[in-house]
Amino acid sequence: MPVLHNRISNKELKERMLAEAEPRTTISFYKYFTISEPQDFRDHLYQKFVELSVFGRVYIAKEGINAQISVPSKNVDALKALLDETDPALFNLRLNIALEDDGKSFWVLRMKVRERIVADGIEDETFNPSNTGQYLKAEQVNQMLDDPETVFVDMRNHYEYEVGHFENAIEVPSDTFREQLPMAVDMLKDDKDKNIVMYCTGGIRCEKASAYMLHNGFNNVYHVEGGIIEYARKAKEAGLPVKFIGKNFVFDERMGERISEDVIAHCHQCGAQCDSHTNCKNDGCHLLFIQCPSCAERFEGCCSDTCREEMRLPEDEQRARRAGRENGAKIFNKSRYRLNDGLNITSLQSIK
Repeated sequence: MPVLHNRISNKELKERMLAEAEPRTTISFYKYFTISEPQDFRDHLYQKFVELSVFGRVYIAKEGINAQISVPSKNVDALKALLDETDPALFNLRLNIALEDDGKSFWVLRMKVRERIVADGIEDETFNPSNTGQYLKAEQVNQMLDDPETVFVDMRNHYEYEVGHFENAIEVPSDTFREQLPMAVDMLKDDKDKNIVMYCTGGIRCEKASAYMLHNGFNNVYHVEGGIIEYARKAKEAGLPVKFIGKNFVFDERMGERISEDVIAHCHQCGAQCDSHTNCKNDGCHLLFIQCPSCAERFEGCCSDTCREEMRLPEDEQRARRAGRENGAKIFNKSRYRLNDGLNITSLQSIK
């Protein structure tokens, strides 16, 4: 029986990836379709992906597949052929190609079976995820952005919206998709007869969100085909104005793709214009926040003096401090003032 998971340390894998001279392409794709045996599907695809030297993050569930991967550029056609032959639902599947890409987005392949490919919290058995809104292509998106009877709704997390979004799009201020769905319904309850356009990074969240809005009585629901990634690519190829401002946050080493030259966010420590996300360098924190170069130098890549001082401690003392500390997603969210409570940090510390 072949090994169906990685056994090499992350450090070694990252060093190997960084040393690679071979060009790689970062790709994302998803598909909602029925997978009767997700574990068997996962194991088959894992072996095939290893043969193609694919790195990345892949989630598989009975409702479909969600993937963000990096593949040697020479193997992109082989990847397409593999997906075509794996299941009829994946034939001629749209692949979202990264806009800014140095090929260093992933260094390990992680493929997991989950309950859902997008955690939505929907328990209503009458909900039909296949009854989705209408796709919008780039030209249609631009036309509807100028329509006063159309509302654009960003179905990404707060920290994604903060660094970039469509002009005049509304934010559903949360850090989880499952929280956003009922929030969006409530926020738009007086706009049920308007055109509602949902969008996200690559399309997977806004497609399900469009179905949820239809399920809740909204009449004219649309979603951006291929999300921000595909919109920006197609708009640029067609010579259309790109009406997404700022940076598109992505969930890999890059943490963002520049769509426009606008910098609409600010350093969470000093307030300078900046849209570069980072994780706190303290292994006992790893808070996701925006940090400018000056603050990165001042705090040595940490979110606070507390974390900087902890990071300087001997490794055994750091481990002792981390023991028993809650370990979960840590995100600085200005809309909620969410910070790292585990370290008793009440605010991000700024340069004095």
